[in-house]
Amino acid sequence: MNDTPVPFTEQDYAARMTRAARDASASGLAGLLITPGPDLVRLCGYRPTAPTRRLTLLVLTPGSEPRLLVPSLDRPDAEAAPGADALRVSDWQDGQDPYAAATGLLLPNGRYGVSDTTWALHLLGLQEALPLTTYRPLSVALPLLHAVKDDHEVARLAAAGAAAEAAYGELLSSGFAGRSEAAVAADLTRLLRDHGHSEVFAAVASGRNSADPHHRAGERMLRKGDMVVLRFGGLKDGYSSRMTRTIHVGEPTEEERTVHDVVVTAQSSAVEAMAPGVTCREVDRRAREPIEAAGYGEYATGRTGHGIGVAAHEPPYLTGTDETPLVPGMCFSVGAGVFVAGRFGVRIADVVTCTEDGGRWLDGTDRAMAVVE
Repeated sequence: MNDTPVPFTEQDYAARMTRAARDASASGLAGLLITPGPDLVRLCGYRPTAPTRRLTLLVLTPGSEPRLLVPSLDRPDAEAAPGADALRVSDWQDGQDPYAAATGLLLPNGRYGVSDTTWALHLLGLQEALPLTTYRPLSVALPLLHAVKDDHEVARLAAAGAAAEAAYGELLSSGFAGRSEAAVAADLTRLLRDHGHSEVFAAVASGRNSADPHHRAGERMLRKGDMVVLRFGGLKDGYSSRMTRTIHVGEPTEEERTVHDVVVTAQSSAVEAMAPGVTCREVDRRAREPIEAAGYGEYATGRTGHGIGVAAHEPPYLTGTDETPLVPGMCFSVGAGVFVAGRFGVRIADVVTCTEDGGRWLDGTDRAMAVVE
């Protein structure tokens, strides 16, 4: 299988920036101010080579050419970004006021959406330079800015999921009993990197720890009779993977198998409910129904899922309060879980995309409980 992703083109980035500026205008904004982070990477492909205090700002305004303002030292890297040909790069020199340099790109009384990752230092600097401007975080002003992915983005999410799936498959062939959670997490981290992930997340929760949805990994030793929740993923070719599997060391009890089966059914019900126009709230409800019917509703804590893309967590959210209707191209981490405090937990999660025909899994690992030694 060819693991090389299809490169994004200048036209891809131009279309994303144009759509973002148009959405900003429709929301009553003068434009968008994008700073380093997932927003900048997806919209123009530029990721500064190192974290910096120096102002870096992509300005998107309706009907105008996108402008990227960077420190002069970073200009060569900015001009080499894959989306650079779709915008105009300008720079400011050390010793100059970067906020004064930015004023020529903004309306003096404009209302702008700004990346959530923007440093307070820069936002305060812009406000001082242009005191009549106002700002709203993108997560509030345009929460669905990145929600709909194009075909190449979905393909990258699928490739990231396949890599995570392969890492998990290899992990199952290793021993578990007598090893610490941290040691298993270290193996999973290595395998994810071996399969092309540039950034990695791996959590291992065993025994009673498996009932804690946020447990990462500790020095507890795994032993026979343990339920083990594995949460893992990361970033591959710029896009996220996110999977959760629950395995058992030795033969599980009848109750443990029953709960695992209920969770698998709940996750499948959520995916089956996904279709254009169906709300996030309805998907969440469908996931909870089998769990409540089995008598474990009080243990089904947390949301059913969240958007995923360049960032591991994006709007919209599969919760009981989110009325956002699904649109083809939206991608989610979709899961279900039961966490019986002080005893054990089960969670299963995968990346799924909404299509015209419903939900489509972007990874294909068997969701049956793996019994390991």
